[in-house]
Amino acid sequence: MTATPPLFQFDNSYARDLPGFYVAWEGAKVPQPELVLFNRPLAEELGIDPAGLETADGAAIFAGVKQPGGASPLAQVYAGHQFGGFSPQLGDGRALLLGEVIDTHGRRRDIQLKGSGPTPFSRGGDGKAVIGPVLREYIIGEAMYALGIPTTRAMAAVTTGEMIYREGPKPGAVLARVAASHLRVGTFQYFAARGETDKVRLLADYAISRHDPDLAEDPDRFLRFFRRVTERQAALMARWVLVGFVHGVMNTDNTTISGETIDYGPCAFIDTYDPQAVFSSIDHGGRYAFARQPQIAQWNLARLAEALLALIEPEDMDKAVDLAGTELARFPELYNGHWLEGMRAKLGLETDAEGDLEFFQALLTAMAEQGVDYTLFFRALGAAAEGAPEKACAFFADPAAFDPWLAAWHERLEAEGTATDRIRTSMDAVNPIYIPRNHKVEEALSAAETGDYTAARQLLNVLKTPFTENPDFEAYAQPAPASFGTYQTFCGT
Repeated sequence: MTATPPLFQFDNSYARDLPGFYVAWEGAKVPQPELVLFNRPLAEELGIDPAGLETADGAAIFAGVKQPGGASPLAQVYAGHQFGGFSPQLGDGRALLLGEVIDTHGRRRDIQLKGSGPTPFSRGGDGKAVIGPVLREYIIGEAMYALGIPTTRAMAAVTTGEMIYREGPKPGAVLARVAASHLRVGTFQYFAARGETDKVRLLADYAISRHDPDLAEDPDRFLRFFRRVTERQAALMARWVLVGFVHGVMNTDNTTISGETIDYGPCAFIDTYDPQAVFSSIDHGGRYAFARQPQIAQWNLARLAEALLALIEPEDMDKAVDLAGTELARFPELYNGHWLEGMRAKLGLETDAEGDLEFFQALLTAMAEQGVDYTLFFRALGAAAEGAPEKACAFFADPAAFDPWLAAWHERLEAEGTATDRIRTSMDAVNPIYIPRNHKVEEALSAAETGDYTAARQLLNVLKTPFTENPDFEAYAQPAPASFGTYQTFCGT
């Protein structure tokens, strides 16, 4: 591969500190890399000159064809429970960690290429990606970022000039992804399953130094590290549920140590409120349904706990189990705390009250029974706080299911005594009007397959400001038309 000027100031700690945790590798040759989307603000945040990447050389770098100076491209190894079944070796089958940079805020960030070709972990696959799934991850990840949810982000999407077969020929593409790290529960599982405790310890110490450096000298650092990961995942799950996001494939290899959302494959946002919503074409049993996500997160964390037991209390496994179990048992309380706090904010409430859980669930039950649009209802409820409940009420064909709840909510607001304009402002600040509506995402992806990225760019522009109403964006706030039908997504990147 041809070296290029050092556009990136790499400091590749994973490659340097964790030999045996990866395979050094290079991207596949492709005929014609072309940059189709580029995230200039993110590049600037990473301390990278955007002008140096909006070039043919930049496209070649993002496609994996050219190696920038200082890069150490590698495929990470990990294991994972996939839909409950353990796969002892997975790894980056179509991705390369290009390297790490320290961003302008002093944070270490990974830069990874997805779809850059086969690796030793491809398990017979071609290691490639196509434009639709690449743009899905780009769009949904940027939407999550704008919503304030911890997430990996896309820096670039490139096409490769080749056609890849996926239910027919599709334009090949590569995504350049940025993450706090790509450490997963499955990374720990890989070495724990092999009884390689020394490597589990090395990995845990590396993760602590990277994500929880204040624990580095703590004699109980491994237990406290598990506590931190649990806390981060509980907060993340609450944020997903509060905005109506369904990840779709919450395997342990898709569960990060950092608490970021990762791997936007069969993901979607709900339109009507439905706790059982499933969008993945392969989740036949609803394992990763919308309302089950917190439960699955706790299950995934139990697998991390198992991998760390030999470090938590090396001389007393029973004690290690008890200690880890105590931390794990906190998850429902942690999650509920974050979710209740978030629901109060969505409803304009400033104080907690006994019975809040039941009060909120009563509203959600009524919404589920009448197929109420989740995003639009909460946005409309802000006007109801100012004495204009018509829009919110109109979502319920049978008002008898909503009117008593609405009256009780007004009583709560009156008891708190907050000015109505302040309530409306606070609600609008947390209840988005624009989310990546599934039909709009599909419109953008379908157009991109023909080489037209106008819809994708416009959708990204709308999603940058999800809480600010813009009359020019009215079409992006509407639910899918009835003709859109049942929505399914697929694992593509």
